Amino acid sequence: MKTGMSIGFIDYYLDEWHANRYPRLIEEKSRGDMRVTLAYGHIDSPIGGRTTEQWCSDMNIRRAASIDEVCEECDAIIVLSPDNCEMHELLCQKPLRTGKRVYVDKTFAPDYETAKRIFGVAEEYGTPCYSTSALRFAEEYRGIGPVDALASWGPYAFETYAIHQLEPVMMLMRAKPEKLCCLPGRKSYTMLMAFPDGRAASVTGFEAGMPFTMNLMSNGENRMITVRSDYFGGFITNLVRFFDTGEGAVPHGETLNIMAARGAGVKALSRPGEWIRT
Repeated sequence: MKTGMSIGFIDYYLDEWHANRYPRLIEEKSRGDMRVTLAYGHIDSPIGGRTTEQWCSDMNIRRAASIDEVCEECDAIIVLSPDNCEMHELLCQKPLRTGKRVYVDKTFAPDYETAKRIFGVAEEYGTPCYSTSALRFAEEYRGIGPVDALASWGPYAFETYAIHQLEPVMMLMRAKPEKLCCLPGRKSYTMLMAFPDGRAASVTGFEAGMPFTMNLMSNGENRMITVRSDYFGGFITNLVRFFDTGEGAVPHGETLNIMAARGAGVKALSRPGEWIRT
């Protein structure tokens, strides 16, 4: 592992859940070999109450005056904005032209077309990059064979939190759905997913929150899974490995398929009962 690697943050606003936790966890998982040393916030946080200057002071991380400064000075880059994926295309333009290792936080993009453009910049400039939901690294999902049917439940609104269900669902189904249909409920939603080979899955979100849970049929047997493992720690371990080796955990094509499903799901939310093709 390269020692003394400096990591830069580029965020829409810095006082948010991921930016507040990544620095300590990265340093821990890298055993001190990697540190977040520089951070840029596009705006002051509208939710956390701390300005960019206050956040940097509290976190003992130097404030960058521009995205250019982060790109020039840091060995690797994290583009955050986890709750505003519509900002990723703007925030990624310069980092993905550096050739340095870049992680783009979930949700990668609002839809397939945007995701394709973002990856296109990285591929043109030979920049290693990837994006993922931390739920991909839940120990409960390991070793599951071919899945015949699946129902998934999780917390909160589709636009922000569905990535944490869509990504594991498509990872386990090992395919892209051809169409999605939304059934809205009272402070909840259910998204039906139809796959080309006749299999089906569903994703349900509850506004009040609940554990990430699945019921799936694999090899003719039913399994109920509730995620209790330290999936976020597993994700940070993978992120440190990426910064060390340049090998991303998720191929671009798989992320593009997930963003296509996510984009279709957003359309389905506004057209209940109608099948929307991916």
